[in-house]
Amino acid sequence: MFIQTETTPNPAVLKFLPGRELLAEGTREFDDRDVARASPLASALFDIDGVTRVFFAQEFLTVSKDEKRDWSHLKAPILAAIMDHFTAGEPLILDGGSEAADQTVYEGDAANIVQEIKDLLDSRIRPAVAQDGGDILFSRFEPDTGVVWLHMRGACAGCPSSSATLKAGVENMLRHYVPEVTRVEQAL
Repeated sequence: MFIQTETTPNPAVLKFLPGRELLAEGTREFDDRDVARASPLASALFDIDGVTRVFFAQEFLTVSKDEKRDWSHLKAPILAAIMDHFTAGEPLILDGGSEAADQTVYEGDAANIVQEIKDLLDSRIRPAVAQDGGDILFSRFEPDTGVVWLHMRGACAGCPSSSATLKAGVENMLRHYVPEVTRVEQAL
């Protein structure tokens, strides 16, 4: 098994491409050891001193490190953990380890606007963000103010350029195609 690595715009995050599908759809993020228990691979990665976040997408995963660690010391143990996981044939996510989806129900015009926002995110924005090892998810829309709240994940979470991505890229695109959108904010 050959695992490729790529740098991301976030210097604290490295992207790993194992050459196989990880998730059939969606993404998963693990930001601490307790949450990581839902995944044998995420748990193994959190066992490596210095790993602070793990993110799974369909064809890649990203690993975030703390600022005191250097990639030259972390990369080999991370690659070994990924290789060991796939060699052992363990599941990526254990049964019952699903994430809760947004349960907000929008009605009328707001429902149409939210659908337009989600369609733009899925067709134009998420593929571009995925190239940099991240993801961007719809959190909520405030119809009375026009504010869209988005959640940055993977390499985008905590990236020094994430606010520029949100404001210069995502906000401009959403405001252009969905005039009801007045502003984009990052959900925490």
